Amino acid sequence: MRALSRSVTGRIRGSRCGTSATVGDNEYVTTRTSTRAARLDQVCADAIGVARGAITDVDPADIGEHLEAIAEGDRLVTHLFESHLAGYRGWRWAVTVTRVPRSRHVTVCETVLLPGPDALLAPGWVPWNERLQPGDLGVGDLMPTAPDDDRLTQGYVLSDDPAVEEVSWELGLGRSRVMSREGRIDVAQRWYDGEAGPEAPISVAAPRNARCGTCGFYLPLAGSLRSMFGVCGNLYAPDDGRAVSSDHGCGAHSEALLGSAEQPVEELPTVFDDSEVESVAVSRGHGSVEESEPAEDYGHS
Repeated sequence: MRALSRSVTGRIRGSRCGTSATVGDNEYVTTRTSTRAARLDQVCADAIGVARGAITDVDPADIGEHLEAIAEGDRLVTHLFESHLAGYRGWRWAVTVTRVPRSRHVTVCETVLLPGPDALLAPGWVPWNERLQPGDLGVGDLMPTAPDDDRLTQGYVLSDDPAVEEVSWELGLGRSRVMSREGRIDVAQRWYDGEAGPEAPISVAAPRNARCGTCGFYLPLAGSLRSMFGVCGNLYAPDDGRAVSSDHGCGAHSEALLGSAEQPVEELPTVFDDSEVESVAVSRGHGSVEESEPAEDYGHS
């Protein structure tokens, strides 16, 4: 009679032993292995004096109270002591001791100074390319670009930017790499969220209609960024020569004065205070004509 199920003989994945196990069509069977926790050796745990005496590189006053004993393995215990060294707040002295089987003589393995949970530590090391910030590059500095930089793509690869596709020398005949789609998106977001965007203080303080997209000094960029960004060409604007968003703004807008005709100044009527008028008697001089006499003709006699 033909067997309906075939069996596979092999080593069980996850087992430390080299025994084979016969299983069905499930092929490999994963088994759980438990590791026995190390038991604290009482002889080594009681050797606090031996552990304290092994710290000989510092003054005894720099060694504080015994904190705990930790089982590292069979007959292997680490004693922790508080550290009073200046500049090492929260650090602990760690002394590891052991003994051979059926012997009560404890020996010292190593002595180190380790940081505790509340220790003051230096910040973790960060690679140089992650430490750099905008503006850190100075005169004479070189910052190599990684070959797999996501912001760049090979010039001969068909780009999704129409401005690049229309120029043949971009496709490998000129620049070897051009900005990728991810690179352009990153640039646009950084510019828009920074001092070149609509939320910059100078843009918020500018009139609502004083936007760069309607300014005569606004020079749009080429390519896919043309609809959103341009370069300011106003000598008196704070963003002169810099890329700005079309909804950025400032007080140096080219049309800032158009439509703002001078308003006539309302003049109040002249008011005389009669109470302040003083009557003055005028005496007539020699040769003057009295009011009752006829007026004389003009001319010379």
